[in-house]
Order: sequence, then structure tokens, then C-alpha cells
Amino acid sequence: MLSKIGTTALVLGMSCGISTTTMAAHSAGDILLRVGAVTVMPDTESGTVSGLPDGVNNARVDVEDNTQLSLTATYMLTDNLGLELLAATPFTHDLVGKGDLEGVAVGETQHLPPTLSLQYHFGGKDGVFNPYVGIGINYTLFFSEEVDGQLISTLNTLPTIAGLGGTRSVDMELDGSLGLAGQAGVDVKVAENWYVNAAVWYIDIGTTAELTTDLGTTHEVDVDIDPWVFNLAVAYKF
Repeated sequence: MLSKIGTTALVLGMSCGISTTTMAAHSAGDILLRVGAVTVMPDTESGTVSGLPDGVNNARVDVEDNTQLSLTATYMLTDNLGLELLAATPFTHDLVGKGDLEGVAVGETQHLPPTLSLQYHFGGKDGVFNPYVGIGINYTLFFSEEVDGQLISTLNTLPTIAGLGGTRSVDMELDGSLGLAGQAGVDVKVAENWYVNAAVWYIDIGTTAELTTDLGTTHEVDVDIDPWVFNLAVAYKF
């Protein structure tokens, strides 16, 4: 995971056409504010759902993409080093079944993934292309988890739950996640203090989902979400 984050930042940074000059593109104390659209594309790896009857040994889940409004702010600590905070409106992801749950709508969750990164900015004072790379830390908070009725119907076909009379409701809770993030991006100058920005992150996000039925049965599944995050934005430098 660490090598994937580091390699992503390095390769994407080099692909931006990094060049250093004696004069940096930004100055200590500058603030870059970016507003745009950000897409989270999970690269999901799921464990198996626990507590299911014999014969149901490969029930897994997948997490689908979502796009929201992004807001990032970078404060230049020096002419080249910046500290950036990535924020966005809450993401809503559909959770779908895989394996023994293939095609079953599991539910949905919302989350906020604030990410704080230390960046190194390249480019010259009058350069049009100003690339940067960064590494940071992410905390993802999950909330408003909901279970789909299709999953409840599927659970009621299983002998263990059917033998207890069937479930009418299932609560779902996802643990928060703390992990590393690697990024690369470029600010393209279009006017004095105005830029168009493109950026990508690879973020280490993992969670344990716990489902509890009104019958008292509990089922857990570990999920590595590990998304690619793509952002397109307009930026202004203060």
C-alpha cells in the first residue's frame, strides 16, 4: 500500500513535466482556493460476510463510484512547500453484493473524507504549468448507513434466519478509517492569479461493516475501499 501511494505520486508528478527553476511559482503565505468536482472511484477488496450458514461462504460486497462538489485549500509554508486540505460535500455510495450475494443491493452509506497533505510545488514564477506532488493523512467518517430491502429479502431465504421467523429490519454501521494518501496535480495558469486544476489521490481507506438484525444475529465484513480520487477545479490564488 505504501509503495503504491509513493509510486503514484512520483510517476504522476513526473508526467506533469516537472522542471525546477530558481524562482518558484508561488510565494510563502500564498493561499490557493480550488472549487470543482471530485469523483471517488473505490478499488474495493472485500472479505467474506461472517455469521452466515454453511454453504454461504463467499458473500462479499463492492462499493460504487460517486461524484460531489470539492473544495480544497493550500497554504504555502515556503515558496515550494504547501499544506493542503481536501474537503467535499458528503459522498453517497451504493453497496452491492458480490460472490454469493452477486447482484443484491446491500444498501448505501454517506461519508466525508477530509485529507491533509504536505505538497512540493514545482514550476517557475511565470510558468503556465505548475505541477506538485504530496503525501498526507486521511480520516474517513461514515454515517447515514441504510440497508436495502433486497438484502433483507435475501437474508430471509437463509435457513438460519428463516428458522428464527425471518428478519424485518437490519441496522448497518461502518467503522471510521485513518490512513495515508498520495497525490499529484497541476495548476494551469489561465490569468493573473487564476488557474485550472487537475489532481489525483490514492487513499488508504478500510472499514468493518457490522449488520445487526432485529433477531439479534450479527454479521461483519472487512472492506478495503482504497479509492482513486479525481478532481477538476478552478483555482484562485490570494
